[in-house]
Amino acid sequence: MANCNSEIANGKLGRLLTVIYLNNNATTSLASEVLKAMSAPVADKDETIRRARESVAVLLGANDPQEVFFTSGGTESNSLAILEALKIDPQKSHVITTRVEHETITTLCKDLEQTGNRVTWLNINEKGTLDMDQLRDSLDEDTAVISIMMANHETGVIFPVADIAQIVKEHSNALFHVDGACAAGKVAINLKNTAIDLFSISAHKFHGPKGIGALYVRNGVNLPSISSREMNENFRDITGLGTAAELAGDLSAMEHIRALRTRMETAILSSIPNTSLNGTVDELSRLPNTSNISFENTNGEMILSRLDDEGICVSTRSACNSETRSVSPVLQAMNIPYSKAMGSISFSLGRENTDAEIDVVIEKLPLIITEIKNFDR
Repeated sequence: MANCNSEIANGKLGRLLTVIYLNNNATTSLASEVLKAMSAPVADKDETIRRARESVAVLLGANDPQEVFFTSGGTESNSLAILEALKIDPQKSHVITTRVEHETITTLCKDLEQTGNRVTWLNINEKGTLDMDQLRDSLDEDTAVISIMMANHETGVIFPVADIAQIVKEHSNALFHVDGACAAGKVAINLKNTAIDLFSISAHKFHGPKGIGALYVRNGVNLPSISSREMNENFRDITGLGTAAELAGDLSAMEHIRALRTRMETAILSSIPNTSLNGTVDELSRLPNTSNISFENTNGEMILSRLDDEGICVSTRSACNSETRSVSPVLQAMNIPYSKAMGSISFSLGRENTDAEIDVVIEKLPLIITEIKNFDR
């Protein structure tokens, strides 16, 4: 069988007859409602943009649809937020982020370090939660922007971004950006009740099309270029984003997804020796769809390959890093021992997963782990 993750990433899900897709934090299938909306004739382009902007504003709990700016996706949204924030006051060059951000953030911040910016990398503990004292101590008069994700794509750990925003505002005049790509459509977002300045989303993370996203810019935040800027508008993609945002706002399916994830997680941890969960067990501090499990003294790539043979798509780390064979930087930052980190698998369920699919995973995975361990002897 062709690699199911690469097939889905390339939009070729239909070519695979039987796929159990458990890598929804990387990308999601295009919802039928979204495809239908994108295929319909566009009668009024301005109205299309207005309605999509309103739908995204509702999803984000924004005060005003005019706080929503369309982009080409999460990468552009994240880059715009940080780079534009640095332009506001050229005298301020300090950036704060965490060691477990998505690669779009970490790569940009590493580049900024190379060109003279001071970057503080906040530490994460073994449960994947943030060192809030280090955040407070890092804020100073030179701090221009803080960028922290709402939810981690590998472990599902949720950061308390509303509380973080309050700390940022109490101790600095910096802007606070949140990468919300992995959280949108899974947990409630209500930006109007926070001090968050900037918030990024990407449509393909919640059953919308690739190549379209949005950046929320709170009213009163004047980024040098963003106010007069709009992407070269692809109205069909904007329609898709708006429709996907409407669907993502209904979180009623998340309890069923949480139940599926918990049943799978419990079965794996109880039936396979030397397994452990990476991240917090606090349900209020983790995404309902995500489970990152270490299979000690095994090889994650081998597990992924064997699951792939069975038509089960998972991830060993962020999809953007999947071509490398090093241990996940997220698990490194959490100080997960190499013997565990090297055999870690991230399962991220979606709205289309079923009980029957989870039954297959629970049946197949213990056999695969036993096979791999026997092979290594």
